[in-house]
Parts: sequence; C-alpha cells; structure tokens
Amino acid sequence: MQRMFDFLQKPMPEQAEERFSTYCSMLLETNRVMNLTAIETPEDVYSRHFYDSLALMQFFSLENARVIDVGCGAGFPGLPLKIANPSISLTLLDSLEKRIRFLSSVCEELNLPNVSCIHGRAEEFSHTDARESYDFAVSRAVAALPMLCELCLPFLKVGGKLLAMKAENCEEELQSAENAITTLGGTLADRKVYSFPGSDCARSLIVIEKIAPTPEKYPRRFAKIQKSPL
Repeated sequence: MQRMFDFLQKPMPEQAEERFSTYCSMLLETNRVMNLTAIETPEDVYSRHFYDSLALMQFFSLENARVIDVGCGAGFPGLPLKIANPSISLTLLDSLEKRIRFLSSVCEELNLPNVSCIHGRAEEFSHTDARESYDFAVSRAVAALPMLCELCLPFLKVGGKLLAMKAENCEEELQSAENAITTLGGTLADRKVYSFPGSDCARSLIVIEKIAPTPEKYPRRFAKIQKSPL
C-alpha cells in the first residue's frame, strides 16, 4: 500500500498513519455485523474512503475550524479530516444510533479530542444552539443538492462554506439547486474537480458560501423537504 499522504504533499501528524490503520481495522471488523460500508478490503477503504475524504485538503485549510459532517455514515469525510487535522473541532451527525455508537468507539480508541458524535436529524439539530455556528459543513453521498443545502446551510456562520462531494458530472444537480442556495442565504462560490489515488474517475467538490443568515423557518420537516424541494 502506497504511503497514504503523498498525493497531498502536506505534512501529517505523527500519529495519523497509526490512527488510520486502527480506524480501518475497526471499520472492517464492525462491518461484519453491521452494514457500514460495501467495501471489504483495507486497500479499498484507503482508496475509496480515506483518500477521497482527504482530497478536500487540496483546496482548503481546516486548521482550527469548527466543522460539522452532516449524515456522516461511517465517518466520511469528517473523521479522516480530523485525524489529519487534529485542531479541527468536529461534530459527526447521523440519524442512525448504531453508526454513532461505532464512531464514538472509534474516537475513544484513537484518543481524538474535540469530537462530538451526535445521534440526531439535521433538520432538528439545526434548530438548536448548533445553528449558524460552524465554519464548514461537509457531506458526501447524502442527498440531492437542493435537499442537502436545506439540511446543511443553517449550520453555517455567515462566511462559512458547505463542501458537498459529488460526481464529476453534476451540472443538472447544480442547476436544480439554484433556488435553494439563494433562498437559504448561500451563493455558489466554486466547483472544483479532483481525483485521488486508486480512483478511476474524477469527482466534483461543490463549494457554497453562506453570505446571509438562513431564514428561521428553514430547514423544514424532512417529509416537507422531500415532498417540496426548494
């Protein structure tokens, strides 16, 4: 297996490689009894999960940032970013309690500080004091962009950014999200195409900047978001 950080061309913390190895082992072991990922080999965990997550570091410095991973699943991209950037204050949010229990055990085993593993729904948690308190919201393979914007933008401070990891060809999805982005106080800041080791296709990173507060009525109840996307 190639050295995992070479493609980033950035120094990594001393404990990072050991922590990634432990995370990988815990993921594959737990996956035998819990559906966390379709991936079954360490090589694929690194190439399809870890490298993909870390690719965001090619574009943004997350030092000392407050980051929320909405719909984090088995921890991607948030937990790899935290391992590589220990100064991040990270919230991992997922609606399935078993995933949050797994992530809590991983964070404890890795001795990672400043990580909150929250069992909850984004449309409810964003109406707490978590609202408009984060520098970055990150998300991978959670929902179509109009829905994702409604779930994520309320968490961001004005000036914060949503980093949405999408397929390379996402023009139609971007067009469908124009009204949602504007309504929720955002603007499309950038679209970056990236690749990473072990991948045979490129990806898109959609960057949406928060330029105004999100109206208090958003996000709506999840059934309403599904039935009537912005």
